[in-house]
Amino acid sequence: MSDVQQRIQETVSTNPVVLYMKGDARFPQCGFSATAVQILKLCGVDDFVTVNVLADAEIRQGIKEFANWPTIPQLYIKGEFVGGCDIMKEMYQAGELQQLLEGIAHA
Repeated sequence: MSDVQQRIQETVSTNPVVLYMKGDARFPQCGFSATAVQILKLCGVDDFVTVNVLADAEIRQGIKEFANWPTIPQLYIKGEFVGGCDIMKEMYQAGELQQLLEGIAHA
């Protein structure tokens, strides 16, 4: 496992909710990242870690390889890869994301 992969593994395994995105929760740098943040907030999650992939080219490429998922944003809950923006939307609309996030990182 490369250094970048180890850093990603450590981040997702030590934080209950992690969103790899463009920008951060206060200032998303793309529409998909903004939507992902909004969905988490709609689920009542205020305390989550964001990793700005635009600030680190190694992480930007490494996260795609880590989950074998080509796009960003990427959501991890309890160390498990959940999906990107479209999957988050579908899971939210079905009520599945709220169940997955129940009791995690609520303010």
